[in-house]
Amino acid sequence: MSVEEFLQTYANHPVYFPPRGPKLHAKNWPAEAALRMFLNNLSQDVAEDPERLVVYGGIGQAARTPQDACKIIELLLTLEEDESLLIQSGKPVGKIRSHAEAPRVLIANSNLVPHWATWQHFNELRERGLMMYGQMTAGSWIYIGTQGILQGTYETFAACARQHFNGDLRHKLIVSGGLGGMGGAQPLAATMTGATFLGVDVDPERIKKRQESGYIDTMTYDYHHAMRLVLAAQHKGEAVSIGLVGNIGDVLEKLVQDGITPDILTDQTSAHDPINGYVPHGMCLPQALDLRRNNPEYYRELSLQSMARHVGYMLELQRRGSCTFDYGNNLREFALQGGEQNAFQIPGFVPEFIRPLFCEGKGPFRWVALSGDPEDIRVTDEALKKLFPKNKQMISWLEQAKVKVPFQGLPSRICWLGMDEREKAGLLFNQLVREGKVKGPIVIGRDHLDCGSVASPYRETEGMKDGSDAVSDWPLLNLMANTSGGATWVSFHHGGGVGIGYSQHAGMVILADGTERADRCLRRVLYNDPALGIYRHADAGYESAQKNAHKFNLNS
Repeated sequence: MSVEEFLQTYANHPVYFPPRGPKLHAKNWPAEAALRMFLNNLSQDVAEDPERLVVYGGIGQAARTPQDACKIIELLLTLEEDESLLIQSGKPVGKIRSHAEAPRVLIANSNLVPHWATWQHFNELRERGLMMYGQMTAGSWIYIGTQGILQGTYETFAACARQHFNGDLRHKLIVSGGLGGMGGAQPLAATMTGATFLGVDVDPERIKKRQESGYIDTMTYDYHHAMRLVLAAQHKGEAVSIGLVGNIGDVLEKLVQDGITPDILTDQTSAHDPINGYVPHGMCLPQALDLRRNNPEYYRELSLQSMARHVGYMLELQRRGSCTFDYGNNLREFALQGGEQNAFQIPGFVPEFIRPLFCEGKGPFRWVALSGDPEDIRVTDEALKKLFPKNKQMISWLEQAKVKVPFQGLPSRICWLGMDEREKAGLLFNQLVREGKVKGPIVIGRDHLDCGSVASPYRETEGMKDGSDAVSDWPLLNLMANTSGGATWVSFHHGGGVGIGYSQHAGMVILADGTERADRCLRRVLYNDPALGIYRHADAGYESAQKNAHKFNLNS
């Protein structure tokens, strides 16, 4: 198949989808893996808006323009094993000489010199076609749909249950805003932990998408109908999720007025981007889209004011007894800028619930069956359960996921694994490919939200024990460690999750294609990657991380 025929078949903008099966289209499997995952990110089953190349998170793109997307595909189809493709903010800018165990693709997205790292400067560049926003896994080609954040959300709710509700969320109500690519994981994660869930989004299409994929049970436009459903389900202890079309600030105001206090309250609106993400109070979605285009500065001002109001109601519900936490979208900072002086009385989810896992080198380990056959994921699930028979939480998660988590795009799975576990799992997957127990190679990656790959003072590195919240040497070391270790592609981004100026983070993807080369790379990368998390937290003074460094011989 010629390049032109391939583009016509798999990338006829805005319709993108990845090839499936054992046939190579590129010259080697590492390039083919990057090609398929790039197209998977942009497929209609996965991406929020393929027309704009937006994968998730408001403006998080996989490529800068449709022309850049075509060029990326063309270069991946012809990439040799001793070449690496360079991607600068979604634009392919050249190939360099490398070697067979080097990354096939090197990606840098949205990075700005600190003094100029503002939304205003970024938006000026973006409007001139000079930059795109890569989010975390959008611009690094390892987004797997809402499932990608699902287990992290599940782990967060489960940790909250252990800390505040004796491990049991039955008869407990969780309320949150935002049901897009990230927030859309919340309803299913909530019901998987036994809770009743109310989620609010201004965009009915987002709720419909979650309902169609089985992530949310019921959709309504009527606040009173929604409350009748959730309160009845909460009383009965039913794990039910309701999606309400509306403005989350308005809904929280009504909860306060009606004397309804959720047991757990959080938020995953696109508050990281006051212009292209958040929708201000008092306007419908079409009005918001029109104002964004015609007066972005005024729109931003309204967003900040609305975030302050939004957080004000969260604080009131917190005072009334809700276990309230920020879910890493920078809502508190923009609420502070909008006038809510007490915004940071709401704690962040990482220091509250996730950091102990980071100290073990644990984080979101995800994998994708390039064959496109769901049976390959079933085989890997069963193999992991046999490999780690004592990891009861992982086994419980995999058994629930098999039944409750639909695939989006290429079949994929995620579970949280730590130091030693990731390396063993990667080598096991490579063995499955080598022995023909799965029908094709398997791509292994993770979210950038991981134990040692991100500096984000309002999220992953908030409240570090030694005050090193804003030190971004660590994600750079992670990038270099995974590049030298032989990841199949690597990435370094700015702003993902919380917005321009507030984070830097590194991504890693590695291929298990059954070869000895893959064994070597897997051993290095899947050791290096979680080790950086333990190093980072041990250096910050966390005793559990220091004990784990000793346990895994990282001190020698």
